[in-house]
Amino acid sequence: MAKQTTTPQSVLDEIASGQVRPLYVLMGEESYYIDLISNVLIDKLLDETQKDFDLSVVYGKDVTVKDVVMLARQYPMMASKKVVCLREGQDCSDYEHLATYAAKPNPNAVLIINYKHGNLDRRKKYWAEIERQALVVESKKLYDNELPGWIQQFVLKRGGTIDQKSATLLADFIGNDLSRIMSEIDKLFVTMPSGQKAITPALIERNIGISKEYNDFELLNAVVRKDVLKANRIALHFSKNARNYPLIKTLATMAYFFNNLMYYHYLTDKSQGAVASELGVPYSIAKEYEVAAGNYNGLKTMRIIRWLREYDAMAKGVGARGAADGDYLRELLFRMMH
Repeated sequence: MAKQTTTPQSVLDEIASGQVRPLYVLMGEESYYIDLISNVLIDKLLDETQKDFDLSVVYGKDVTVKDVVMLARQYPMMASKKVVCLREGQDCSDYEHLATYAAKPNPNAVLIINYKHGNLDRRKKYWAEIERQALVVESKKLYDNELPGWIQQFVLKRGGTIDQKSATLLADFIGNDLSRIMSEIDKLFVTMPSGQKAITPALIERNIGISKEYNDFELLNAVVRKDVLKANRIALHFSKNARNYPLIKTLATMAYFFNNLMYYHYLTDKSQGAVASELGVPYSIAKEYEVAAGNYNGLKTMRIIRWLREYDAMAKGVGARGAADGDYLRELLFRMMH
């Protein structure tokens, strides 16, 4: 059988179409898709009554893989398939038994392995057989620049809308924890006024506590336009609320933008569509690079990238001068905008 490693979304599409495999190995750093695929499979195969008889959910700290395989070899009582789900499979080690099962799985069962916070060891002998026979799904963390787009698509599937600025606010504040992002978005839908479908910065600020004025997105916006007053006002707010605005995260946001800006300077086609495609950013954000390029030439951009690396090192304790994060940020902003 050919290698069946695939993406989370393609697996969800396949399940929705009615195609179900006998063995799934769901692994990786992003737990959201691991849980989602498992739950979708269970709900697809069993109704609530059947779950009482033909669903076995076990945890790695309580069982061995050998135990799980024995469960998967059982026949269903009421449903067409026996469903066995091993959660927290990273707590098990005897995966050689899974390789043996994978070679001849029970056609009347679906076995789902959840292996979070990492992947099965590909150096082990058992891996080749598992990869050859099972449907392997590696759930990876999204990159920061992918989060706003993911949020917009998620909200759209929920029947709402969210603009780029609001999506970026959520991404900057929450980070790339998709389960938490989903939870916060669901909270916004619950608190949304009747008849409203749009998630706005005001709604986010009112219900999640993210300031629509004081965030990394607005700070970057001020730097791009060399709005010294606004940048320093935000920096002062950050310094007074240091726990909510870690310097390392602010620097990462800046570094991502200015690294892209350096690339922008060398693009031959600087049309908005071409910039969005080349830099991998939303169309609405591409315009920001044109504005920034007017204020920061290639040489200045290169210096800023070097300074960002220096301050990132100091924020992590390398060459630190004992100053507070807020002092480092205000010093950096002065160098950047003057």
